[in-house]
Amino acid sequence: MSAVDVASRPRRNIELVLLILALIVGNGANAMTSINEGTPLGSDFWMQTAILSVASLAVHIVLRVRAKYADPVILPIVVTLNGLGLAMIHRLDPTHAPITDYGNAQARWTVVGMALAVVVILFLKDHRTLRRFTYISLILSAVLLVLPLVPGVTAGDINGAQVWIRFGSATFQPGEIAKITIGIFFAGYLSTNRDLILLAGRRIGKLQLPRFRDLGPMIVAWLASIGILIFQHDLGMSILFFGIFISMIYVATSRASWAIIGVLLMFGGSLAAGLIFPHIRLRIDGWINAFDPEVFGRQFGGSYQIVQGLFGMANGGLIGTGLGQGRPDLVPFAHSDMIIASFGEELGLVGLFAIVMLYALLVSRGLRAAIGARDAFGKLLACGLSAGIGLQCFVVIGGVTRLIPLTGLTTPFLAAGGSSLLANWIIAALVLVISNAARRPIDMTPLQAPVAHAPGAHRAANPATTATQAVEKQ
Repeated sequence: MSAVDVASRPRRNIELVLLILALIVGNGANAMTSINEGTPLGSDFWMQTAILSVASLAVHIVLRVRAKYADPVILPIVVTLNGLGLAMIHRLDPTHAPITDYGNAQARWTVVGMALAVVVILFLKDHRTLRRFTYISLILSAVLLVLPLVPGVTAGDINGAQVWIRFGSATFQPGEIAKITIGIFFAGYLSTNRDLILLAGRRIGKLQLPRFRDLGPMIVAWLASIGILIFQHDLGMSILFFGIFISMIYVATSRASWAIIGVLLMFGGSLAAGLIFPHIRLRIDGWINAFDPEVFGRQFGGSYQIVQGLFGMANGGLIGTGLGQGRPDLVPFAHSDMIIASFGEELGLVGLFAIVMLYALLVSRGLRAAIGARDAFGKLLACGLSAGIGLQCFVVIGGVTRLIPLTGLTTPFLAAGGSSLLANWIIAALVLVISNAARRPIDMTPLQAPVAHAPGAHRAANPATTATQAVEKQ
C-alpha cells in the first residue's frame, strides 16, 4: 500500500459549497438592483444568471477531472467578483442605452474567459512546460505591446492612451495578455539565472548591492516600462509591468537591495515622466489639486471624474445607499475605470471593505500556491501573477480614493472590459494549475530491493530499473 501524504485532499466538495454561495451573492446582487429600481427581472437578468451559473459549474467539473487538488477557494472568489461586476454593469446599463449594452457584452466576455480557463486547465498538464517558451514569451510580449502603435491595427488615442487595437467595431487591449507572457518570461529567466544574479556585490552596512553587470534584467524591464509610458501614455500599465518584475526578482533572490533599487527606478521614472510629458503632469496636478475649481472644470486632465467618485462614496457612507438606489451614473466611466466608486456608493464602506478582502484572499491563495510549488519556475510564476493582481487593485483603488494619481487600469474581474476579463481568467487558471501541482500528494512508496532468485531462475531486476519505475509511479 502506498504511503501517500494524507494531508493533501482534493476538497472539491468544499469548492462546490463555496461556489454555490458565490453564485448566490453574484446573481442575488443582480436581482436586487432590478428589485430596488422597480423593474421586472427581464430576459437579460435570466440570461446573465444562466451564463454565470452554468459556466462556473463547468469550470468546477473540469477541476474535478483534471486538477482535483487545486486550491478550493480561488474559483469561488473569482466567480463572486465576476458576478458582482456583472450586477453593477447591468445596473448601469440604462444610462447608456440604447447606444451600448455593457451588461450583455460583459456576460459574453465572461463565457469566453471561462472557456479559455477551461482550455488552460485541460491542456496544460504540467505548468513547467511553459518554461520552454521563456524567450518566445519575451518576443510575444514585445509584439503585443507594439501592436497598438502599428498603423492600420491601432485604435488610436482613446481617453488619452494609445493601448488599443481594433477588430472591425470591437477593440482589444493586448497589454492585458502581455501581463501573462511577460510573467512567463520573468519566471523562466529568473529561475534559470538565479545563481548568476546572486553573485556577491558591494556591501553597504547590512545591505548587499548587486553587481552592475547583473542589473541588466532590471534595466531592461525599467526601459520597457518607460517605453510604455512614453509611446502609449499608459502610466498604470507601466507601473504594473515593472512592479511584477520587482516582486518576482525579490522572491528569486530574497534580497531587499533588488527591491529598493527597483522602487527607486520606478519613482525616478515616474518623476521624470511628470516633468517631461504634459499628460502625466496634468494627471498629477488633477490628483494634488483635485478640489481647485480651475482644475475641476478643466476639459483635459481635470479632476471632475475623481471628485465625482469621492462625492459618490461619501454619499454611500458606512452601509451604502443600496444596490440600484444610488447615482453612480453621475461619475464618468462608472462601469469601468470608476466601478469601485460605484460599489462604494451603493454598498458603502462595509461593502467596499468586503470587496477588498476578497482581493486580499485571492492574492494570498495565489502566494500560498507559490510557496507550495516544488519548482522555482512555478513559485515565481504564481508569485508574479498573484502580485500583479494585487498591485493592479492597489493602483486602481488608490487612484479612485485619491491616494495616488488616477490611472486607466481596470479592476480585475469587476470592471467592464473584455481583454481584462480574458487575461484575468487565464491568470486564475494558471494559478489553479500551479496550486494543483503544489497540493498534489507525493507517493512515498519505498524503493524495493531486488529479490534473490533460485538458481536457474531469471536474473534479478536491475536496481536502477526498479528505482526508475518507482519514480515513474509517482
